[in-house]
This record gives sequence, structure tokens and C-alpha cells, in this order.
Amino acid sequence: MNPINRHEIENAVIQMFKVNMGLKSGEKALILSDIPTIKEWKEKNPLEISSMLSETFLGRTVAGIVMEAFPSCRVDFYPYLSLGRSGVEPTQTMAQIMKGYHVIVAINSYSLTHTEAREAASQAGARIATMRGALPEMFYPDGAISVDYLEVKRETKVVASFLTRAKEARILTRSGTDLHFSLKGRKGREDHGINVKPGQWSNLPAGEAYIAPMEGTAEGNLVVEKGWHPNLKENLTITFEKGLVCKMKGGGEVHRRLSEILGLEPGRKRNENRCNLGELGIGTNPKARRTDITIEAEKIKGTIHIGIGDNSHMGGEVVADYHQDFVAPKPDLLLDGKKVMDQGKWIGR
Repeated sequence: MNPINRHEIENAVIQMFKVNMGLKSGEKALILSDIPTIKEWKEKNPLEISSMLSETFLGRTVAGIVMEAFPSCRVDFYPYLSLGRSGVEPTQTMAQIMKGYHVIVAINSYSLTHTEAREAASQAGARIATMRGALPEMFYPDGAISVDYLEVKRETKVVASFLTRAKEARILTRSGTDLHFSLKGRKGREDHGINVKPGQWSNLPAGEAYIAPMEGTAEGNLVVEKGWHPNLKENLTITFEKGLVCKMKGGGEVHRRLSEILGLEPGRKRNENRCNLGELGIGTNPKARRTDITIEAEKIKGTIHIGIGDNSHMGGEVVADYHQDFVAPKPDLLLDGKKVMDQGKWIGR
């Protein structure tokens, strides 16, 4: 577990709470971080446990910085037991606590983004940033959080408008991705990282335009290249039919774990909601560069990502206790048959 150099991250943390979260005098801020359960201590390897604890310590360090920088605000650090998978609902007690804060930042191992608890806190007016898998270096001057978010917002808005106007999308990559689906009737959305109005939420680092494709329409293959997903050491091909993951090939241990979550193991019933192709996203953050941490990889300018599982919080109809994104670099993206990305370069006009 790498030590956290507070001095190196302090400026970016303060800027994040000022610019991205708009924390004002007298407001209440909550920093959430998960900690390993007894089961995880027994079953996970030392590197996995170390990674989880690093995020907990980062959350506590961020909370300490904010407490000192914003003395007129109430700032609370709330460690909670790991939920074991992104999209799983926290306890009712924690969900209720979340609704009592103006600003919430979640630095954790498993994302709360696609949960009813996060949605309820947003509805109550909380401004929320979720930061699953965050690392201290994301706060460094050349890190993905230390970007010009006003410029990111401008570019993201343009890309989202293209998604809103489109009726169909097709994605192609040199590694073998060929995937198409309908966008008819769905609205492009912006994750630009500026959450200064009640109810606004985003990931941090931010920088993506996204949309929920029409359920039941996705057909084709997505190839996730090795190194572009945590612990992925060989290419993973995910095949979609009628909007759902139907089979996978390659991917080693990532394949095995994903098959277990989706119910694709022999003799098991497929969990269709978790298998739903729920999202098309396009990265717009020029400082994002880490390929093995999904929350940053999906923001890399020149990439697309496909999310499977829940899309009910982004304009879709599927509610699931799971949402996972898979990133594809240097894609060609066609909207209504017109190429708008050429090997990752945006050429849409």
C-alpha cells in the first residue's frame, strides 16, 4: 500500500470541492469510503486488500484536507463495510444519512452510482461525486482530476448533442469489435464533473458523454483489449444478442468472475438485467490516461465504453444490482451511418 503524500494532492482536493462540488460556507459534506469485510479479508489476495485499504485511506485524507480548508462547513468521514459489488444497495441507515448532506464524495472500491440510495440523495438535493478506484495520482497536477473542467464541459456538451440526434450507433475497432444498437428516443447526457446545483451528480474524474441504448437492440461483439480492464491479461470478447450478453470468449479470470455475476456458467439461469447493454459512453478528458482503472479509462479522450447492467439512472428502463463498463480504445463510431469518430479522433460536425 503506497503512502499518500498529502502535500501533492491538497491543492487539487481543495479545487475539486470549490469548482466541481461548489461547497459553500455552512454546508455539510460527507466523504464515504468502504472497508473490507471479514469475508473479503479471508478470500481476497493481499494486493486486492491493499487496494481497498488505499482507497479508504485516500478518503480519510481527503476528508482531513476538506475539514481544514473549509472550517465553516461540517465535514464527516463515513467508513462502511464493503458491499462486494458495484450497484449493490447500502444499508437503509447509510442511505438515510446520505440524504442529510449538501455534498457527498464517495471514494470506494465498489461504486454507489447506480443505486437507489444515490438517486434518493440526489433527489433530496445532494451534489454527488462517485470516485470508485480513485488513486492519489489522479489529484496530481497532470492527473485526470486536475483538468480544465470548463473545457471538458464544453466538449462533452457537443458530443452529447450528437448522441441525442442519432437513431442508430455502430462501433468498430481494429481488435474485432463490431457492435450496433438503436438510440432512438434516448437523450445524450453529460458527465462533465461540475456539480454545483442541487441534485447534480457525476463521476470524478469526469469527462464523458453517454446515452442509454434502446433495450433489446444490441447485436454483435465487443472486444475488450488486455490491459484495458483491471487484471485483464488477455483479450475478452463479449457477444450481445437482442440487447443481452449471451456469451464470452477469452479474458481469463475476468471472464470467470463476470460469468459468475451474469449467470452465464453452465447449468445456471442467466441474469438478464445484469446482462443488459445499458450504456454507450464517449471519453472527453484529455488528462485521463490510466487504462487499468475503469473510472479513469472510460474518461480517456478518444475512447468509447459499453456499460452492462443497470441503466435506470441514465434514461433507460432496466433496474439491476450491477453496472460495469468496458472500454475500447481508438474506435470508429458511426451514428446513423455517418462516421463521427475515426480511430478515436472526433470528426463529427
